[in-house]
Amino acid sequence: MSLIPTAVLLDWAGTTVDHGSCGPAEVFRSIFAARGVEITADEAREPMGRAKRDHIATVAAGPRVAAAWREQHGSDCSDADIDAMYADFLPLQKQVLSRSSDVIPGVAAAVEELRAMGARIGSSTGYTRPLMDVVEPIAAGQGYAPDCTCTADEVAAGRPAPLLNQLAAERLGVSLSPQVVVVDDTLVGIEAGLRSGCTTIGVSRTGNLLGLTLAETDALSDDELQARLAAITATLLEAGAHHVIESVADLPQLLRQL
Repeated sequence: MSLIPTAVLLDWAGTTVDHGSCGPAEVFRSIFAARGVEITADEAREPMGRAKRDHIATVAAGPRVAAAWREQHGSDCSDADIDAMYADFLPLQKQVLSRSSDVIPGVAAAVEELRAMGARIGSSTGYTRPLMDVVEPIAAGQGYAPDCTCTADEVAAGRPAPLLNQLAAERLGVSLSPQVVVVDDTLVGIEAGLRSGCTTIGVSRTGNLLGLTLAETDALSDDELQARLAAITATLLEAGAHHVIESVADLPQLLRQL
């Protein structure tokens, strides 16, 4: 029996745009490096999906990063330090987004297919409204324009809280239920979907957990790619995802087959 959704709520970076969610990871590393603290790609990516100030604070609180900060600065990373990094993050992220917001192949066509199935298309993001003012026109020019976009600065708490999904459902005029499908490439996004009472689907190939551009993904051998995707799928399922797809391009087929 098919799952006929009343709405599909899609994440942005790594799910519908920016293959590999590479744009924000680059900026997080830059703002820490500017303060003499090098963070790894994994450390930059681990909190992905959260509101961006929360993301910075989470990275700074990690044991290795916290120790490196104390060694460099002689004190713990303070709220004022986090505020200063967040202030730097926003203009840098705007610059990066202007070149890293391409729609992931197959997403625009899949969204139109979902609309043909009768679903409203909502979206949410850890980005703020000024950042999405950069992203949305690029996506629209490439054929992807959801019915609503909810940003982290519009709710009291970002992911993993369910408030972004609640706001998107309200704007679409639907009630959160298993007939609403949440799709996300991050672990906090999966948690938010589950806390919303929605059918929650993880994305493996295009998202943060693989963390590769389309060209980098295509350069992997098939064996290596499949091994990585199998591990990512296991991680997403362990986090509670009801299903895992490689890309939003695969979503209409999954919904028909359920």
